[in-house]
Amino acid sequence: MSTQVIVYVLTVLAAVVVVLTRLRLAQGEGGAGRFQVGNGLLNLHTGAGVLALVSWVSFLVAGDSSALGSATAGIVALAFWWIVVVCGLLILVRWLPSRGKHASSGKEDTWSEGPGLSVLAHVGMLVGVCVFTWAYLTAAV
Repeated sequence: MSTQVIVYVLTVLAAVVVVLTRLRLAQGEGGAGRFQVGNGLLNLHTGAGVLALVSWVSFLVAGDSSALGSATAGIVALAFWWIVVVCGLLILVRWLPSRGKHASSGKEDTWSEGPGLSVLAHVGMLVGVCVFTWAYLTAAV
């Protein structure tokens, strides 16, 4: 399978992660986990995800002679993807075990039992953005 096909597939999966994270955590109760994720972090994750997706897809489909296909446009898109990754990993903090006398147990939701889906999505996003960065640096895209 060519690198370009892998990058396009990972781009679609990254878009799914951004959308599902928004849907899962925007239900008013903060989603499952031991800690509640603030709206600011969720909004940054979603906003950077939308900007990353738009700028990355524009970079991928634009020709080299276009401003959207320039090296600068690729770097900007990658910067947005890295912001999404950092926000996603911070969102995973809600699953860390809490200790202490007044610690509460984890809250479950209907999406899954435990942090499996969140870990898969956000660690997968980290791997995907590493692939995006590698593909950019090696001029595969």
